[in-house]
Amino acid sequence: MLKITLVKSPIGAVPKNRATLQSMGLRKLNHFVVLPDNACTRGQIQQVRHMVKVEEVEEA
Repeated sequence: MLKITLVKSPIGAVPKNRATLQSMGLRKLNHFVVLPDNACTRGQIQQVRHMVKVEEVEEA
């Protein structure tokens, strides 16, 4: 599982990147979501890597 935290504001970002953040469930600054570690999630992270911080977490 991956913990993804929004660390840079999407205001002024490319609309495609804002849509990617919204589809991941990230809304506000410092908001985080826990998503599965798969190819789809890794691709989304790669798209907005300059705006997010990623940490690995173990499943509970």
